[in-house]
Amino acid sequence: MSSAPSTNLSALPRRTSTPPTDPDHGRLLIQCPDRPGIVSAISTFLTEAGANIITLDQHATEGADGQFFQRTQFHLPGLPAAREGLARSFAAQVAAQFHMEFRLTETAKPKRVAIMVSKTDHCVLDLLWRNRRGDLDMNVVMVISNHPDLADQVRSFGVPYFHVPATRENRAQAEARILELLRGNVDLVVLARYMQIITPDFLDGVDCPLINIHHSFLPAFIGAGPYQKAKDRGVKLIGATAHYVTPDLDEGPIIEQDVVRVDHRHVTADLVRLGADVERAVLSRAVRWHLEDRVARHGNTTIVF
Repeated sequence: MSSAPSTNLSALPRRTSTPPTDPDHGRLLIQCPDRPGIVSAISTFLTEAGANIITLDQHATEGADGQFFQRTQFHLPGLPAAREGLARSFAAQVAAQFHMEFRLTETAKPKRVAIMVSKTDHCVLDLLWRNRRGDLDMNVVMVISNHPDLADQVRSFGVPYFHVPATRENRAQAEARILELLRGNVDLVVLARYMQIITPDFLDGVDCPLINIHHSFLPAFIGAGPYQKAKDRGVKLIGATAHYVTPDLDEGPIIEQDVVRVDHRHVTADLVRLGADVERAVLSRAVRWHLEDRVARHGNTTIVF
């Protein structure tokens, strides 16, 4: 009798436990110094506000004196009208007491996303396709590229395409133009193989998180031609890494990683093809988890609920 194939449960996409179309469902993501009473205070506040807690996930970095993280999904009739007042009350009654950072969002309100890309199409088209199918609950407001090559493919999804030429020589002017497009219009920027350096000035000006897909299992094979370098080294695994962007190149907090096994029979073209597959999967999972408020940053690492 043949055995059933094994499943890598850690690689399966996380599932939301509440329908994103219900306007009365919300999410509360918090982090603060760990101490007794945090869960009780949050639960009591939500209960007294008329909310019903649906799911609650938590994590503490240490047994004592660490950082505490919690993600709560709840149902509250009339949430869209009550959310701002609820956030103010939570800040005053709970967050201040526990020195807490928090994010309170409406599950049914998609985040506004901009995608930046160069010439390589597999990641940007995969995100647009998943979004059209309903797998990624986001509003893609624009795609920005330093090349015109993908304009027709992107516009077929009904998404505006902005060509902003960017080189080492005109980087400051290009970033200023991109910031004009982004500022105040997006909640997240996804670098879907955007092959330009992101400067600290740009990060200071964009005022929202950036997620990057790196075509390697960091920190190996950083730089140009990673698959040729991998082939030259005779690697047995290739992978991809999705991470938040920081001023330190390719060293931001990692959200998701994955690998695929290769051997001596694979040529460089095989590695490129297999690598593209894992890049798409890793980036889509990282973006989805961010959209669902599952990711909390802790220094240079992340907690993913």
